[in-house]
Amino acid sequence: MKLSMMINYAGGFKEAAQRVVELEKAGLDQVWIAEAYSFDAISQVGYLAAITNRVEIGTGIVNVYSRSAALMAMTAAGCDYVSDGRFILGLGASGPQVVEGFHGIPYEKPMQRIKEYIEVCRTVWKREPLNYQGQTVQAPLPAGVGTGLGKPLKLINHPKRADIPVWWASLKGLSVEATAELADGWLPIMFVPEKFDRVWGKQLKAGLAKRSPELGTLDIGAGGILAIGEDNIGDKKSKILDMVRPNSALYIGGMGARGKNFYNDICRAYGYEDEAKIIQDLYLDGKKEEAAANVPTEMLELTNLVGPKGLIAERVGAFKEAGVTVLSVNPVGPDAVNQIETLRDIVDSL
Repeated sequence: MKLSMMINYAGGFKEAAQRVVELEKAGLDQVWIAEAYSFDAISQVGYLAAITNRVEIGTGIVNVYSRSAALMAMTAAGCDYVSDGRFILGLGASGPQVVEGFHGIPYEKPMQRIKEYIEVCRTVWKREPLNYQGQTVQAPLPAGVGTGLGKPLKLINHPKRADIPVWWASLKGLSVEATAELADGWLPIMFVPEKFDRVWGKQLKAGLAKRSPELGTLDIGAGGILAIGEDNIGDKKSKILDMVRPNSALYIGGMGARGKNFYNDICRAYGYEDEAKIIQDLYLDGKKEEAAANVPTEMLELTNLVGPKGLIAERVGAFKEAGVTVLSVNPVGPDAVNQIETLRDIVDSL
């Protein structure tokens, strides 16, 4: 089981990058760089590639609307080259607020678009001439569109790898099924090891049944904040978990309108139907602190790694049993290096 960490776009990137250098020595295997509508992720991939040696560097995530499919393939090939084969292309659809509001592009056919981007990327990385006529991607443009001068081209450079890993941050239904069928890895959110089957079990099973053996096992990256300590029990544990409440309430309550919030749907599918409704009502009414207070404590305990070493070993075992291959953590407290070292020891002992 690998260990990964997300670099949040809201913080100081250069400081976070130096932290990654130390955590790489402590046993961190992957780092993911968010994009949203902050600084672009790709320039930061290059920065991290230059100052690290071993850690894999992924985009968590870049959306499939703000870059053409061919540019996405070129960019991934370039990132893989400068990182000496350590890049992971994390793709997602984002949402209409960002895609239409910030990029000015219609938010259409998100699942189909991601599938086609994956196919285009893999074609380009093999240095095959790109002649792709899909529902969302046409390259070259079909007859009657544009000047008519376009022709199939192949990548000039030889990529470091023709099989750069592609991870898909899918949330629900057919998108999760397509992820299990086509992607190298899956980036779920609010992953509860003991209950994930309630939300995604049928879709994962259906997708894996269609999966090509050439792709190998589907990697899954999941986890939460990390705080290992023998005194992280009782009130102290509750205070640490309280740090997660505002962000959880944002997703469950504020990421979309009523009836159009996938994160709220996930919370309901876990069995927290009453809590999901209360959180959304409070959040949309501007009562964010009250919404955060209503996030189910059980869900926070099961999605995060907070407690004594023995309990953390049990939780890591639960994630591993659920099929998680990459444990995604966010160390809290003053000694992140010690936290990663301790977690590395726990993982290696299982």
